[in-house]
Amino acid sequence: MKWIFAIFLALYAGAVLLYLVGTFGWFGQDRDPLSGVFLMPLGLPWNLLADRIGIGGMAAALLAPAVNAAILLWLWRR
Repeated sequence: MKWIFAIFLALYAGAVLLYLVGTFGWFGQDRDPLSGVFLMPLGLPWNLLADRIGIGGMAAALLAPAVNAAILLWLWRR
């Protein structure tokens, strides 16, 4: 379980970095409206639930995978 949690955190950190680089145009990159596409599968099903109840935007996209990370951490510690 430790490895699953570590791999998920690495994917989450990479997706957040790609999101920030694409959104704000860091390192000379063009701004890309689809830069958050890698956060979508990491945050399932919580981002779909947030969209269904009307909470959207950058905060929901960034925090939905954190819920899954917290669940994986809880399972690992248990």
